[in-house]
Amino acid sequence: MALILFVMSTDLTSALERLSELEDPAVRAANEKRGDDHGGNLSRLRALAKSIRKDHALAVRLWDAGDTAAQLLALLVCTPRKYTVAELDSMVRSTRAPKVHDWFVNYVAKKSPHAEELRQKWLADADQRVASVGWALTAQRVVKDPEGLDLDALLTRIEGEMRDAPADLQWSMNETLAQIGIHHPALRARAVRIGEDLQVLADYPTSPGCTSPFAPVWIAEMVRRSGE
Repeated sequence: MALILFVMSTDLTSALERLSELEDPAVRAANEKRGDDHGGNLSRLRALAKSIRKDHALAVRLWDAGDTAAQLLALLVCTPRKYTVAELDSMVRSTRAPKVHDWFVNYVAKKSPHAEELRQKWLADADQRVASVGWALTAQRVVKDPEGLDLDALLTRIEGEMRDAPADLQWSMNETLAQIGIHHPALRARAVRIGEDLQVLADYPTSPGCTSPFAPVWIAEMVRRSGE
């Protein structure tokens, strides 16, 4: 019965109380090693979000609370299409924890009807963490809607900028490089050459059975799987 009542009516205080119940010192210690200052198991956090269901008004209040766990919950219960460009621009500049940044990109920015406007705006941003989201949206567009993109120009930028870029920005640029090589055969050789020349993520530790993020290896494996 308590769960039913919670689903029907969730206010900010109730949500924060439920979040506090997820706090586990061991989980917090493990998360903090990755820069994520929260102590909630993500599976339990997802279960909490599922019990709340979509509640955009609550999501806005949770985000404004500023706490990492509250912001993660906000990203799970929000409705991405309801955010304005200004709201999304403010959110991307306030993400601190890596997991919040990652979920914002994948659960909100990529699903926003403003994604293309934001892609263009953020791609040229002086804040490199914001620019990394612009590149992440570019990688998505390379795959889903490349018409109108100057892929050669993107490769030229990657070739000149990726090696010395900070980690977040480098990762997103590398993803764009790999997706161009995977999905655009005419540019595949150039993408592979750029990856080989720059050696970005060549030594990235990769678990057995997983594909390396090193662009030449990533491209080759995805092309192999597609049977091209």
